[in-house]
Amino acid sequence: MQIDIKNLTFETIIGILEEERYTPQKVVLHVKMDYDYRENSFINYADVASFLEAHMNEMRYGLLEDALNDLSKKLKTSYPQISKLTLKIVKPTILSNALVGVSHKTNYEKN
Repeated sequence: MQIDIKNLTFETIIGILEEERYTPQKVVLHVKMDYDYRENSFINYADVASFLEAHMNEMRYGLLEDALNDLSKKLKTSYPQISKLTLKIVKPTILSNALVGVSHKTNYEKN
């Protein structure tokens, strides 16, 4: 099975610029996860969305890269049936002339 969460949007503290450390900014997350579905072993996508928002708000990451690495590990720990995971975080308001973001792909089947 594959879960797609697109355009999960909320405000949080993220970034290394001084104003980013004190002022929440909009972020947009995109998640794609493959997992081994078995009866009574599904992943609730609403729980995943809440999980991601809560952890980002709690951790107040500096770098998108650190957020992606940490969130990937936390998702795999909470949902061990994940076999592949792609996370992307976009900061839509950081540049006036572009959408910028960072993504991270993990294939747990190879590990």
